[in-house]
Amino acid sequence: MLRNRGFVMMNRIKVAVVLSLIFAVVPAGYAATKCEMRFTLKGWSVFYKTASGSGTIRCDNGQKAGVKLEARGGGLTAGKSTIRNGRGKFSDVPDIGETFGTYVAAAADAGAGKATTATVMTKGEVSLALAGKGSGIDLGVAFGKFTITRR
Repeated sequence: MLRNRGFVMMNRIKVAVVLSLIFAVVPAGYAATKCEMRFTLKGWSVFYKTASGSGTIRCDNGQKAGVKLEARGGGLTAGKSTIRNGRGKFSDVPDIGETFGTYVAAAADAGAGKATTATVMTKGEVSLALAGKGSGIDLGVAFGKFTITRR
């Protein structure tokens, strides 16, 4: 009987060691990562809205990437605009790679001279809120896509 207790105790210790090693090597990528983007965007529209720009995405886990931005859409729009020092905030992601891709957006604008703009977009389970101050003339409603690719 005493021998069985020792055997059972040794097996429990072995299982505990193996489990602690397994949990110790789980990558940190499984934790939620907060990422933000700084960007500049220039565009124009006459019934079809187009804009392009660049930026940098930085995450709290140390990941960083230069990005190219493309916005395309249609609707009843007219004007041209520039957004400088724009900011984007992503919903929590497991990795910076989840921030790249095409987001779907809907926005309503009205501005002349210096204006503030805000847009929320989604790509599957990832959301992106953009805000920035810009200049130009813009009037209308546009629906479209916003694509982020690695530079």
